[in-house]
Amino acid sequence: MTVRQPLESAARLPGRAADRILLCTTREGGVWTTVLVITAVFSTTAQILFPAFLGKALDSALDGGGGASGWTIGCLLAVTAMAAADALFELAAGAGAACGTALLRRSMLATLLSWSGPGGPRTTAGDMVSRLVGAAAEAGGVAAVLVRAALSIVPAVGSVVALFVIDPWLAGTFLLGLPAVVLLLRAFTRHISDVSVRYQETQGRLATALLEALTGRRTIAAAGTADAEVRRVLRALPELNRLGHGMWQAQTQAAGRSALLTPLLEIAVLSVAGFALAAGRITVGEMLAAAQYVAIGSGLGMTTMLLGRLARARAAAERVHGALAQPVLEYGDRRLPPGPGHLELRAVQVTAGGERVLDGVDLTVPGGTCTALVGASGSGKSLLAAVAGRLTDPDAGAVVLDGMPLGQLTHRDLRSAVGYAFERPVLFGETLGDAIARGTGRTAGDVPEERIVVAARAADVDGFVRRLPDEYRTPLGEASLSGGEVQRIGLARAFVHSGRLLILDDATSSLDTVTEHRISQVLTGALRDRTRIVVAHRAATAARADSVVWLDGGRVRRVGPHHELWRTEPEYRRVFRGAEAVEEEPS
Repeated sequence: MTVRQPLESAARLPGRAADRILLCTTREGGVWTTVLVITAVFSTTAQILFPAFLGKALDSALDGGGGASGWTIGCLLAVTAMAAADALFELAAGAGAACGTALLRRSMLATLLSWSGPGGPRTTAGDMVSRLVGAAAEAGGVAAVLVRAALSIVPAVGSVVALFVIDPWLAGTFLLGLPAVVLLLRAFTRHISDVSVRYQETQGRLATALLEALTGRRTIAAAGTADAEVRRVLRALPELNRLGHGMWQAQTQAAGRSALLTPLLEIAVLSVAGFALAAGRITVGEMLAAAQYVAIGSGLGMTTMLLGRLARARAAAERVHGALAQPVLEYGDRRLPPGPGHLELRAVQVTAGGERVLDGVDLTVPGGTCTALVGASGSGKSLLAAVAGRLTDPDAGAVVLDGMPLGQLTHRDLRSAVGYAFERPVLFGETLGDAIARGTGRTAGDVPEERIVVAARAADVDGFVRRLPDEYRTPLGEASLSGGEVQRIGLARAFVHSGRLLILDDATSSLDTVTEHRISQVLTGALRDRTRIVVAHRAATAARADSVVWLDGGRVRRVGPHHELWRTEPEYRRVFRGAEAVEEEPS
């Protein structure tokens, strides 16, 4: 997963990770960031020069000299330069924000899809959507804010220098009132940063509740709990409202105080300028320029807005960092040697939620055999299936395929060697044929149709697809699929995969007994050239396997043929549901 490499080190090093993420995002803008800096410098320079030109133009006009037109042209050029620079700045800001936001979203999505922990990522789906959409956009546009904020000090410094050139007493008066301005901005930044973080976290909780409700809408409708769910989803709204008002209140307080401080500072400087004018130390034009410089140097409106946006961007970067800090799979650079698919698990241990879910598992699966994983709920079957194909890494121990540790293999070699089918498969692609072809890592247009059809027949789904008007070209979104049909297409996707190891994690649970029997015949017949690991909940499925691995409390309790375990282990028989166990008891 190379798309997240630019942010990988920034997200995983200790310290100010959010600041490093913002820096990487700014650099991602490339030439657009450079344009931002250049245009901002031009605009700021023109802003500082304009009062001087205006003062000179006024003095020339009052003196009746001929230089007024030259200074007036200077004013016009300064205004034109500010307008042109600001327009180009906004263009660069939009383009740079698009680059930065794309980087953050690609990086977070790659991290999410490379999750290596047992179960699911530490953040919920709704919260992750909130981070991908809202937080990425807020942090992605930081380049323009950073440039503006960094240069916001230049007008203040330039104003002090200009006031000093006009009259040192004016600069001294201005500097006396400046500490109050700095203290106001510092207090505002500290408060708005804290509120922004909590606001975005609350947005994430709201998005999580909404996504849960949408996912379970059929259950909600059946239970008649729609009103209760609406209340649950909207439970976070008062908190969101309170925090939103808190941000606006902070903005309002800062604006109100600046509205008080700025006029007082202007009055103080203009009072001193009036005495200087009366004493003949400055001209009328210089007094006008001084008034302009005081307004520029003490204007807190733009600075307050920039600091607020910067605080929100940093809060968003913290949430981006939370997504990027998820544990992910790292791949090696070794190639998988030829082999029959001989799999070994050596002293494998996995801990989840503070509990040992797999505890010292030692297991050998000979190449080309079919092995059933059997155990009560919570015994670790699905987790063992995930470890066997390296969907997650063990905390201790090793998983070896044909003599090569899975962690040392390249991404391509590992995923080409291992195919999966799941209990609740998610289908991807444009058409039904495309959904099956994705098992090869390619689209339907790059896979021979005959290969797709063979896999569909093996999964007993070809007849259903043939009854559709467009058959395998039926758009996926227009196909009304039952749970069993979705599961069979997921099986076909796994069957079309040509790897040496095939893992079925309860992938036939939604199938009727007859269909499940046909799939089992394929597993023990047409697919016998592969190593097969099947998470089994039915006695008949276990009976057709070459051997059964009986898991109990995260340990391998026993390995052997199903008929032998059934005959000698009463607890093994109790693993299977009573009625089904009696019905499918082997002879």
